[in-house]
Amino acid sequence: MPKPFQYRSGSVIYFQGDAADKIFIVQAGKVNLSYNDTESGEDIHDLVQPGEFFGVKSALGRYPREENAIAIADANIMAFTVPEFEALAQANTRIIMKMLKVFSNQLRRIHHQVSNLLERGDETSPEMGLFNVGEYYLKNKRFLQAKYVFSRYLTYYPSGRHAAQAAKNLELAESQSYSQAVAQRPGRETPVSIMSDNAFPDKGGSKEQMGDFTKAYYDAVSMITQEKYQQAYLAFKKIIDADEDPEYIAKSFYEIGRCLFFLNKFDDCIKSFTVMITKYPKHPDLGNALYFMGQSYEKLGKKEQAVTFYKKILTMPGDEDDGMKVKAKRALKALGGA
Repeated sequence: MPKPFQYRSGSVIYFQGDAADKIFIVQAGKVNLSYNDTESGEDIHDLVQPGEFFGVKSALGRYPREENAIAIADANIMAFTVPEFEALAQANTRIIMKMLKVFSNQLRRIHHQVSNLLERGDETSPEMGLFNVGEYYLKNKRFLQAKYVFSRYLTYYPSGRHAAQAAKNLELAESQSYSQAVAQRPGRETPVSIMSDNAFPDKGGSKEQMGDFTKAYYDAVSMITQEKYQQAYLAFKKIIDADEDPEYIAKSFYEIGRCLFFLNKFDDCIKSFTVMITKYPKHPDLGNALYFMGQSYEKLGKKEQAVTFYKKILTMPGDEDDGMKVKAKRALKALGGA
């Protein structure tokens, strides 16, 4: 059954990049949808009023939210699962007509953008266009969107001109999206909270100390992007050895495994990720850890073990177009284990 929700003015309904599994209809109040126009770089705002709906495209398309949704007046909102909304639409032709009107306006906006590109004489192939969109999102630190685009690129063009770079970009986007989520939403539930309630016992550190660990962690992540893997490894190890901030300790365990992989210390990488998985069996980066372990076994010439880890990724919950599953499928195909 659809669920009613009440939001005070200024409340966030969802953020850009959040998982999309609900469609919303405004019963009372107003909601502002804000997003960045990829052509002009301007912030676009759409107002949703009573009787109108939002969140449809991303929920039906099963990709992350493309906009921020914020109540700008006290609002009563009904939340539908996709099957519930489809049933409602089938029984109410007015909703279908509204959907067509909304999508028609969006298509006109897209047509206008395409026309501008054609007038400028840009001749871009679909493959190059898709890759460029991913590059745009990555450059602007919209990592969840970059993940989606590069995973689609590798699905459609597994042997494409930019497949190797797309795979690298996908890996970077996956790494940064989790870090960005924590940094941008300090007051909200973060992916780390999907672990067991006692996974991170409170060490009682001061707010100043916690801030220091946050800075230290993101400084170390920055070192990875600069390919300073040994320095990053030592920085993450220092966070773990301090044994003060449980959240960043868990995240540092994952990053240490990555550093070891990039340092070509494949045996140590496997051992490190094994310790991480044992300590945090519900770690949000579990799939990524399994992939790095598979890659490490490949580098060591142990293809059977690598295949086992790639197949494990494919059995994990989640959409088949998830970036990690796309990479696992590609790795299996390359090994002849698909």
